[in-house]
Amino acid sequence: MQWIRTRAIAVAVALALFVATAGGSSEPTRARRGMVVASDGQAAEVGREVLRAGGSAVDAAVATAFALAVTWPAAGNIGGGGFLVHRGADGSAAAYDFRETAPAAASPEMFLAGGVYDAARHHDSHVAVGVPGTVAGLHRAWIDHGRLPWRRLVEPAVALARDGFVLTHSRAASLAAVLPRMARYPASVAAFSNAGAPYAAGERLRQPELAGTLERIAAEGPDGFYRGRTASLVAQEMAEHGGLITEADLAAYEPRVREPIRGTYRGYEIVSMPPPSSGGITLVQMLNVLEGYDLRAAGYGSAVNVHRIAEAMRRGFADRARHLGDSDFNPAMPVLRLTSKEYAAGLRATIDPDRASRSGPDTFEWPATGNETTHLSVVDSDRNAVALTTTLEQSYGSRIVVPGAGFLLNNEMGDFNAAPGLTTATGLIGTPPNLAEPGKRMLSSMTPTIVAKEGRLFMVTGSPGGRTIINTVLHTILNVVDFGMNVHEAVNAPRFHHQWLPDELRYERHGLSPDTLALLAARGHTLAARASQGAAHAIVLDPEADVLEGGADPRRADAAAAGY
Repeated sequence: MQWIRTRAIAVAVALALFVATAGGSSEPTRARRGMVVASDGQAAEVGREVLRAGGSAVDAAVATAFALAVTWPAAGNIGGGGFLVHRGADGSAAAYDFRETAPAAASPEMFLAGGVYDAARHHDSHVAVGVPGTVAGLHRAWIDHGRLPWRRLVEPAVALARDGFVLTHSRAASLAAVLPRMARYPASVAAFSNAGAPYAAGERLRQPELAGTLERIAAEGPDGFYRGRTASLVAQEMAEHGGLITEADLAAYEPRVREPIRGTYRGYEIVSMPPPSSGGITLVQMLNVLEGYDLRAAGYGSAVNVHRIAEAMRRGFADRARHLGDSDFNPAMPVLRLTSKEYAAGLRATIDPDRASRSGPDTFEWPATGNETTHLSVVDSDRNAVALTTTLEQSYGSRIVVPGAGFLLNNEMGDFNAAPGLTTATGLIGTPPNLAEPGKRMLSSMTPTIVAKEGRLFMVTGSPGGRTIINTVLHTILNVVDFGMNVHEAVNAPRFHHQWLPDELRYERHGLSPDTLALLAARGHTLAARASQGAAHAIVLDPEADVLEGGADPRRADAAAAGY
């Protein structure tokens, strides 16, 4: 009881200012039968209705994801890719990889112009578009675990696109902000403006061309996207603007079903995504390092713990850059070593408790003692669970809408390393495992994760946020397991991030006290405040009451947990 009282006081004090800034209460949404937590309330309701109709967790995830492609165009998509981790009630697990792939014309030097790195070509052009994987990946997961008909799962998205939906203040503001950056793409302006003017809150956004594309997917499955009219429209847009994707590239796309990354943390089982996601390996490695510390005793938000966690992050991201990429192209990746307890113990021994390490382009050994994505979490009445993260890369991806098809294309080629050998202190990485090659999947930070305890589901978590995703997911797990927070407190709590390069400890403004910041600076950390980090959406199962608790991150104004 003393620990519970102490924990409650510490968390309340630490979160009070941050909760007031972010908005929202500390209470999760509770339900007994099933739960969907997503970035948009309308999409979460679509998933909940699928669960009510007897659908599985995968059915609900598929329906929610297609709905997000309509209502959350900044990240929900059919023109991007993602990862889905499924854990059955019997403890079986599978990882569905539908990451985008490089077109057949890709090469390691493709982002150079005259031998000089061209950032616009890398991130902001038709060349930056990878072959989309979302439709194929969702369909494959449904084949394996679906209960309801495919059309039943896609039809709500068709209706939302055809009939439209009322824009909230936050969604209207988001569309207005991106509209100037879409100006050079007439189809994008037509899709997301009111005759060229920004939409206002309360107006209805209709997307008839997207409805037509979704109807083809509903009727034909992946063939309605990767072949026929939709594929022809994509290839035509690429050919007219110097892009690389052809109809042959689209027809050749296949999702992969992979073995999840597994680890343990203080008796909890961690099930997460393997390469080409770096999330699972890096998450397990950092947890292994932190398992050697008594985080609870040092206290939530203390300088001691922030230092320990930041140093674990630093080492995890250095190994990410050095070793990780598409496993189909890098079969010798040292996965077992990176996720072993022994390796973590060696890394832990290099962390100086009183001094920050230094990161540099060549810092892969440590002296001893010394972007836009959407995530949804689903649990059904049988306690099957899905953690699904999809992305267009940056907010609204390439900002290119395919004329006649109505959907946005990704700019995921920007997740390949810039060029061979081009590793800089500002964060460009040039290590070999993640250089562009035909058919290769670019390295990702998406970290859809499921946690179990004693063979029973415990937690489903994930987040958007580019490279910060891994560390955001780490925070949600630590907040629940080590610091005793409920799931909504865990996703609401302030976060921080270190990614090796650039060498700075980024923290959410108002998230760390002035005293803590002073102590971290004294240890040698370079500190950088940020407005926010990620948007975790998580579910925790209360094992005693058998009640699901959903936490929708208040950093996303339209996020919602929908249970029944």
